[in-house]
Amino acid sequence: MISKTTIDQVYETARLEEVIGDFVQLKKSGSNFKGLSPFTDERTPSFMVSPVKQIWKDFSSGKGGNVVAFLMEHEHFTYPEAIRYLAKKYNIEIEETERTDEEKEQANERESMYLVSEFAQKYFVETLWETEPGKAIGLTYFKERGFSDATIKKFGLGYSLDQWEAFTKAALEKSYQLEFLDKTGLTIVKEQTDGTSKKFDRFKGRVMFPIHSMSGRVLGFGGRILTNDKKAAKYLNSPESEIYHKSKVLYGIYFAKQAIAKEDNCYLVEGYTDVIQMHQKGVENVVSSSGTSLTPEQIRLINRLTKNITVLFDGDAAGLRASLRGIDLILEQGMNVKVCTFPEGEDPDSFAKNNTYEDLALYLEENAKDFIQFKTSLLAQEAANDPIKRADTIRDIVNSISKIPDRIKKEVYIQECAKLLQISEEVLYNTLAQIDKKDRVEAGKKLKQEQKAFEVVKNEPVVEKVDVLYELERKIIEMLLLYGDQKQEFEDLVLKENEEGELALEPEVVEAKVYQKVYLDLQEDEIEMTNDHFRNIYYMLIGDLNEKEEFTVNGFLSGLDQEMVSEVSSILMENERYMLHDWERKDIYPKEREKGVAQLVGETILTLRCNLIRARIQELQSQTEGRKEDNSEVLEEIMNYLRLNKLLNAKLNRVLS
Repeated sequence: MISKTTIDQVYETARLEEVIGDFVQLKKSGSNFKGLSPFTDERTPSFMVSPVKQIWKDFSSGKGGNVVAFLMEHEHFTYPEAIRYLAKKYNIEIEETERTDEEKEQANERESMYLVSEFAQKYFVETLWETEPGKAIGLTYFKERGFSDATIKKFGLGYSLDQWEAFTKAALEKSYQLEFLDKTGLTIVKEQTDGTSKKFDRFKGRVMFPIHSMSGRVLGFGGRILTNDKKAAKYLNSPESEIYHKSKVLYGIYFAKQAIAKEDNCYLVEGYTDVIQMHQKGVENVVSSSGTSLTPEQIRLINRLTKNITVLFDGDAAGLRASLRGIDLILEQGMNVKVCTFPEGEDPDSFAKNNTYEDLALYLEENAKDFIQFKTSLLAQEAANDPIKRADTIRDIVNSISKIPDRIKKEVYIQECAKLLQISEEVLYNTLAQIDKKDRVEAGKKLKQEQKAFEVVKNEPVVEKVDVLYELERKIIEMLLLYGDQKQEFEDLVLKENEEGELALEPEVVEAKVYQKVYLDLQEDEIEMTNDHFRNIYYMLIGDLNEKEEFTVNGFLSGLDQEMVSEVSSILMENERYMLHDWERKDIYPKEREKGVAQLVGETILTLRCNLIRARIQELQSQTEGRKEDNSEVLEEIMNYLRLNKLLNAKLNRVLS
């Protein structure tokens, strides 16, 4: 268990905007930050971060919370994992009791696989640096590639001994279970006919490249064989598992994420060594698809950090045209794409190794072409003087343009394409229209097929009724969170008889803190919150505001469970939703609530009273229905409540029918 002292220190030290900034590209928006949702495939920002309140809200998915909640949602960490991650990031020493064998057994499957992977990474590193074969074979290979000691250590590169069970035996001796060695693919287990099992290391005799998640956890490995064994694959990756999905992972993203966001551009290469060599040379905003075809999930990883991708191709890359399909996928995600090829015989690894940082950066800047220019020149060369091939080339390029969701960008690219291919814009627009029509027809067919798969029952649209009581209770929680410890002058309403003998509400000004005013008013009216969540949060809030010298939202959230954290964050960040629309740029200036806190509190309490009075009136009226005995007392009570309701509504400037 992690000590309460450590947890408190983590909450006090961690800065939400810094932590989320490692995963999402944030831009200043007033006193807050905004960015694209990391949980949905959106193209307009709806993700808000409040540095003052230290909470975030994703309006597109409905998720929200504090810094720990973000790591639990985004990285699928457990609560202790999130605390450990933050402690490591901010160099906080963790105080905790030793985990028992029973607690280790209770760890879930994913965590067990992570632990096995992390042990493997450390084992391969130790083998590389501390064994004779590791130094003679593995370290020599990395040195020949031009990697420095610092780079080798930074990327966690290692070596797996050329022995059948070296790693597996070491892991079992450390009490790691064979089940999880098998599930991560580190060990291959084959059942024998006699009921026994044979086990051996998957990465036997290979140099090892650990593959990290965006948060730095080891998900799997890539291993390169160094012998000329024609039967063995040159590169071998971990198999798909509960924690490793190659289509959703980019090699180097953990080391590149901050540079990508800072440079607002991501270089995409093919291999592990391309990433490492360029990173070592100083170009750190580089990732690799690890030899697999680029996937939408991988593109969305980059999209969280930047809208700009530069794809780097080898000078003599085989199947370059096939690789262009990845560009269409990038365009579909609404991103900006450039392409850069290296001189013949060079790749990103060799070019970075043989040039200075200045030469590399200059080359990338001068030779990165817009995708339409690159694709046009490449395919036009292939078509040469063949009219049929030329027509196919034009259609191919227009097909790529059709993938772009932004209509303005489409038009700009059509105009550029017309100039480069020396063809009329009208022809290209017609071709684009044909492609779009075909896509719509196919989408329509797909929709019909999906509709046929389900029996659709047409019902009259149901108009959801607003739960007034829920909204009012939610508003009270919001006021306590935002302004609870502020001192205000309130106008209390006292019910008195005037000179004519009629009941009237007379105002009396009192000074109090917001939480005191709310608590006393609800106590006076014997009002209990009907929503369980709100009731629990309410009493915890009143307790904190009353007992603590200095109340902070972040401190309050640290004492709640994650379900309550999400609820409280949603309430608080709803207050910030209007900022997403940049009203100030449209010369619209929303009223600042702080300027009318007393009025807001007073009106909310009055509205709640009116709502409860109406409910009481309905209850009393139902008592009179069908009754034969005297109803005069009940009717008199109803009349009193009606008069009070009228007075309260008059105070709220509402006219009752």
